[in-house]
Amino acid sequence: MKWLVNMLTSTIGRKLVMALTGLFLILFLTVHLTGNLQLIKDDGGKAFNIYAEFMTTFPLIKIVSIGNFFFILLHIYTSVLLTQRNRNARPVQYAYTTGQATNSSWASRNMGILGTIILVFLIVHLKGYWYEMHFGAIPTQNYDGKEVKDLYAVVKASYTQIWYVAFYVISMAFVGFHLVHGFSSAFQTLGLNHPKYTPLIKGLGYGFAVLVPIGFAIIPIVMFLKG
Repeated sequence: MKWLVNMLTSTIGRKLVMALTGLFLILFLTVHLTGNLQLIKDDGGKAFNIYAEFMTTFPLIKIVSIGNFFFILLHIYTSVLLTQRNRNARPVQYAYTTGQATNSSWASRNMGILGTIILVFLIVHLKGYWYEMHFGAIPTQNYDGKEVKDLYAVVKASYTQIWYVAFYVISMAFVGFHLVHGFSSAFQTLGLNHPKYTPLIKGLGYGFAVLVPIGFAIIPIVMFLKG
């Protein structure tokens, strides 16, 4: 097992961990968006409440949820280690001339900042919804004789506040910038880069980085406008 520990604690190993956890979180975002889009259905929150009940009670989903939290923490921890290693390797920052072309994108040079902003968003988001779902005093709704927590009411109440809607939308913009670099970088780390396929992967990455954050951002905007 020593070789595995050595590999995972090496720079290459940590980049591999970043890539794999990043791809898992990309998959999670896709599933999460599909569920959250239930919020904008005109059914008084029934579809979303049933979805939320399933996601928080089905045993397999609960195990995946625990794994998701673990991967988020591992992704953050590994990114901190890699950032610190890069800083130690280059204690004096390169000087950039205004307007000077660089080989790296703005997102790739500022992944640490983007990640920190997203972490702040996650803390606020989890406190407002995940914590309330599990530990808050939430009213219930009866659907076909089954009582379920009315998490839709909690979400709707939060989206009546313009500051929170703005915070959410802006945070999704930062998520998009983070994904622009992270998507293609993950495939590159895994060695899945080829002149024939790399442009396609980058195109898919840009599309994902635009469409998914927009999908999330639309939800609070629509609910705010509906009142």
